[in-house]
Amino acid sequence: MTVSAPIIAVYDANVLYPASLRDFLVRIARSGLVGARWSDRIHDEWIRNLLVNRPDLTAEQLERTRRLMDAAVPSAVVEGFERHVASLDLPDPDDRHVLAAAIEAKAHVIVTFNIKDFPPRAVARHGIQIRDPDAFVVELLARDSEALYAAVRAHRSALRKPPLTVDEYLEQLDRTGLKKTVAHLRQAGVAL
Repeated sequence: MTVSAPIIAVYDANVLYPASLRDFLVRIARSGLVGARWSDRIHDEWIRNLLVNRPDLTAEQLERTRRLMDAAVPSAVVEGFERHVASLDLPDPDDRHVLAAAIEAKAHVIVTFNIKDFPPRAVARHGIQIRDPDAFVVELLARDSEALYAAVRAHRSALRKPPLTVDEYLEQLDRTGLKKTVAHLRQAGVAL
């Protein structure tokens, strides 16, 4: 089944932090399955955390990645969300900007590893769901498996430094937390 309208999804900083997951999620957005959204503040958060934890990376390298992401998904950067922040109540006030960006973007879902920081009572009133990356991708598989398979193939073929075998690629996805996704891909016997 092909679905024309993409799901609007705000990617939280913690799913953009791991390079392989970030690349995979951007590749899915480029496929047209997802209207990926993020804000400059979300960018700042994942970049700041990477610079703290990965001294081998430079601010210039990560700013280049940021520019490439914004160019790859031209409508991704959400602006004007700040007006929503003060009215939001979340367990971690530092996460309000993510929900505010989702409200401003009219997102269907926030993709995050921090499910507990976005309780249903706080997000449901805005028509927004919260999904971890694996649950999100599994839902995309149910929505349009062929389009997702094509995005997976494109993602794997773009990895050239070094190129990965199918098993290496699936292991990499598994390490990013996409365990159900990988199980589905293996079970479906999709040619990657």
